[in-house]
Amino acid sequence: MIQVRVLFFGVLKELMGKSVDLIDLADGAALRDVLAVYESRNPRLKESLPSLALAVNQEYAGPDTKLRENDEIALLPPVSGGAPEAEGTPSPSTSLRADSQPAGRRRYAFIVREAIDTLQTMGRLKRGEDGAALVFEGVVRNQTRGRKTLYLDYEAYEEMALAQMESLAVQAVQQFQIRDVAIVHRLGRLEIGETSVLIAVASAHRAAAFEACRWLIDTLKRTVPIWKKEYFEDGAVWADGEPFPAEIPRANL
Repeated sequence: MIQVRVLFFGVLKELMGKSVDLIDLADGAALRDVLAVYESRNPRLKESLPSLALAVNQEYAGPDTKLRENDEIALLPPVSGGAPEAEGTPSPSTSLRADSQPAGRRRYAFIVREAIDTLQTMGRLKRGEDGAALVFEGVVRNQTRGRKTLYLDYEAYEEMALAQMESLAVQAVQQFQIRDVAIVHRLGRLEIGETSVLIAVASAHRAAAFEACRWLIDTLKRTVPIWKKEYFEDGAVWADGEPFPAEIPRANL
């Protein structure tokens, strides 16, 4: 027998009535065996499987992935979402593996719980050789689909989210030939007008900065495990996320 730790996020946390669980499995068990355990406990989970992704030890994984003692399993609903990238935008291949950051290399990505300081971030980023410095801020708006929004609450699978953001930044630097980038995402309660995510890009030329920034926010919003709950005057719901990209395995495959 082996024991694994299972994590639930967003709407799944409410569906299952918990955020973490420990279960025992037979030797040689795979991720699909974990799903079978929870389907038997809560048949409503089966309806969600086509849209869910899975992770083992903070890496996306398919249902046939074999498990070992003390593995950490995460069931991931579609992430916070956003409009897909525009047609014609360069789209480098996205690596789903968030490799460990080499010792001594600077960080590109940050998760915070305090207000994001855009000017300070850009001030640290810019250098004399830059001909372009571009900032994107995702801001909490006061309505969603015609309903008045009171505030938002963001949560994340923090270790995996940070690693995925770091991996995206490294890809952007390499593939768009930008000089530097910073990605900052805030968690917790955010009021109307506050910045939830910041992407800052510095490069010699503006075209690379625009292309990298657009690709970064579009890809982050489809692949990085961060979720938002929207609070309205008449209740609260987890925001519907964009479907995971095809290269991320689904829970029912």
